[in-house]
Amino acid sequence: MDGAPQPGRVQRQQVSDRILTLPNILSFVRLALVPVFLVLLLDGQDLAALIVLVVASATDYLDGYLARRLGQVSRLGQLLDPAADRLYIFAALLGLAARELVPWWLVLVIVARDVLLLALGVILASNGYGPLPVHHLGKIATFCLFYALPLLVLAQAFPGIAHVVGPIGWAFGAWGAFLYWWAGLVYAVETARVIRIPRDGGGSPSARVVR
Repeated sequence: MDGAPQPGRVQRQQVSDRILTLPNILSFVRLALVPVFLVLLLDGQDLAALIVLVVASATDYLDGYLARRLGQVSRLGQLLDPAADRLYIFAALLGLAARELVPWWLVLVIVARDVLLLALGVILASNGYGPLPVHHLGKIATFCLFYALPLLVLAQAFPGIAHVVGPIGWAFGAWGAFLYWWAGLVYAVETARVIRIPRDGGGSPSARVVR
């Protein structure tokens, strides 16, 4: 099973510039559900908000699977996917903070880290580099936050299990916030290192040195 089939698989998953693909349509649907989720959460309709979040998570898995399966990996899809994840995290944070279920400092911590990444992206672009690859710490942090917030919503939707689900959600949230900033500091250090690398190879510079 190893060996020969692998090159062909890589070929089929080349990144395209297509916009109207089935995975991208699913991503647009997921993005369109963000305000629906936020309104339901602010209105205290926790079960309905949770259902929307589950549907959004299902489309998140499905669009990635279809993109690989159908050979429809696109640059737009690569932008929409993380954007949708962050918007759901922000929406959940804002909704829960507005209802005083999570502290506002947690919202500021998460937002400030993404502002830092935006600034680092501007610095990289001004030096002719593309964005840094996603660090594994950033992936773990996003994973923690992406599960922490639904668990906190679940605790509100079903008070009978809140004493079990709530602490688990808070544990995921605390670790997620910590790792989110740890990854941000790693990106900052790597950005400082990358922009100091001499560019005399003649090719288009790319910040692909992070592992």
